[in-house]
Amino acid sequence: QVQLVESGGGLVQPGGSLRLSCAVSGFTSDYYAIHWFRQAPGKEREGVSCIASSDGSMYYAETARGRFTISRDNAKNTVYLQMERLNPEDTAVYYCAIRSWTGCGYWYPIHEYNSWGQGTQVTVSS
Repeated sequence: QVQLVESGGGLVQPGGSLRLSCAVSGFTSDYYAIHWFRQAPGKEREGVSCIASSDGSMYYAETARGRFTISRDNAKNTVYLQMERLNPEDTAVYYCAIRSWTGCGYWYPIHEYNSWGQGTQVTVSS
């Protein structure tokens, strides 16, 4: 059974940083991508970043480019999202999702992912 568990969210002041983690277990495919999404209150879920298992290629949404960095630790089966220079517009629940036989560069409909994590709340406020 595939399981994704996010952690690392919290309350941070504007301009601050956070590192989110997405621990993956039970996934057997060697070719997949891990996507980070976020959903703010009253808004649709939006893609943030992605990393592919095949070559480690990465992709960022415009809102994340230059401030967020995605990385992975294969030994720990964990993907990280380092977020810098956070602002109140980054406040949202952040989710990671996994999709097999895919790379990065496209945000698929929610139901087309193999599994989602439960989400972690990020609040940027003074």
